[in-house]
Amino acid sequence: MPTTAFKTPEKYRYQNGFASYHETEAIEGALPVGANSPQKCPYGLYNEKLSGTAFTAPRHENQQTWLYRILPAAAHSPFEPRESDTYNTNPEARRLHQIPNQLRWDPFDLDPDVDWVHSLRLVAGAGEPTMKQGIGIFIFAAGKAMDPHSAFYSADGDFLIVLQHGVLDIRTELGPILVRPNEICVIPRGIRYHVALPAGPVRGYILELYQGHFILPELGPIGSNCLANARDFQAPCASFTEDHSGSTTYTILSKFNGHLFAASQTHTPFDIVAWHGTYYPYKYDLGRFSTIGSISFDHPDPSIFTVLSALSDHPGTAVADFVIFPPRWLVQENTFRPPWYHRNTMSEFMGLIMGDYDAKEGGGFRPAGASLHNVMSAHGPDSATWEKATGADLKPMKVGEGSMAFMFESSLMVGVTEWGLKKCEKVQEGYNKESWEPLRVHFKRPEGAGVNKVEIDGKDGGERPDLGAWVGES
Repeated sequence: MPTTAFKTPEKYRYQNGFASYHETEAIEGALPVGANSPQKCPYGLYNEKLSGTAFTAPRHENQQTWLYRILPAAAHSPFEPRESDTYNTNPEARRLHQIPNQLRWDPFDLDPDVDWVHSLRLVAGAGEPTMKQGIGIFIFAAGKAMDPHSAFYSADGDFLIVLQHGVLDIRTELGPILVRPNEICVIPRGIRYHVALPAGPVRGYILELYQGHFILPELGPIGSNCLANARDFQAPCASFTEDHSGSTTYTILSKFNGHLFAASQTHTPFDIVAWHGTYYPYKYDLGRFSTIGSISFDHPDPSIFTVLSALSDHPGTAVADFVIFPPRWLVQENTFRPPWYHRNTMSEFMGLIMGDYDAKEGGGFRPAGASLHNVMSAHGPDSATWEKATGADLKPMKVGEGSMAFMFESSLMVGVTEWGLKKCEKVQEGYNKESWEPLRVHFKRPEGAGVNKVEIDGKDGGERPDLGAWVGES
């Protein structure tokens, strides 16, 4: 069965479907019929609209949700800056190292002393949240649940959370979501939530999308199914608590332009009794991904493994793609089966959830680690993988068993933060020396093969390819 065998059993109910119009009510009759904003909502609830796109966005892109709650989200004190000197997750250009070097990180440490909000470490990024342009790439490692009387949201963008270790019990305004390793979760901009850690410390990766929202990639000639199927995405069902006596103070934490702000209120933020719409959090089991590959020869582009994509204004070019490398069969004939050597106009940030990545043999790319191959930075299989693949018996073989690697790919040049490059102390200084410097020359000139000569300043400069007549030659 194409699902992950999770160690932690599911405990919540969900609605299935990606980009679907969902409606859910925790109490029957809480959703008004026909109207969105009646003069009096059922059961004395307030109505509130949550807009994830402009009102006038095209219908196929428009994301709005109507909420029916006990008190509106606006009922809180003014926000005040918090931890101004220490909390900054904004990829400001002056703070980023723009470098062409290939980078690889050892596994990032667990941190038992911080909660979700304070576990967010910006490793790399590009763009500007205030302009709603670009991305941020984070590592998170938390050991404590958030205060039970708190909620957090990011005004900067959508969080795509890739959990590597532990379990996340995420209580969102729209309902609860349980996230386990090999599941991803997307929490859109502005949605408030609380994170508990039922299995102890957690660790993983986040791609924050400052512009637009994630969509499923177009399938083209593949047809109407495969890759990530829409029916396998799960959205929460409405769930609420009643704590409006005024005796308990709740803290609302906001990540706004990368900085932390806090407001207080005397009622729970988790009081949405019903909702309907297209703007909501969701999760997806990567074990349900239906992989496509070549059944004749050659290695297709890794875009065939795209789970979610966030488009730029240029067709076919993504601000961010989320790509995975799941267990799969390789059957190509007369083909170098690992990924080829590559220089890419896109930036490639890779992480490993579990197991071993089949393009690296040396053991330097490990679960909870990462790598970054920036715009036009050459990369590819290490020397051991090349030697093994070029001499392999090309029988059908399954690769990636027990493994799940992924990639955040972006059309943007990604800068690395001071923490990511130095303070984390995880960058592998010997990455190139281990991976590509050992590559040997295998070229052998065929006997008797003719070669053209290059003349430089009237001297024999050696061989040159046949480039046709030189300028001035007849």
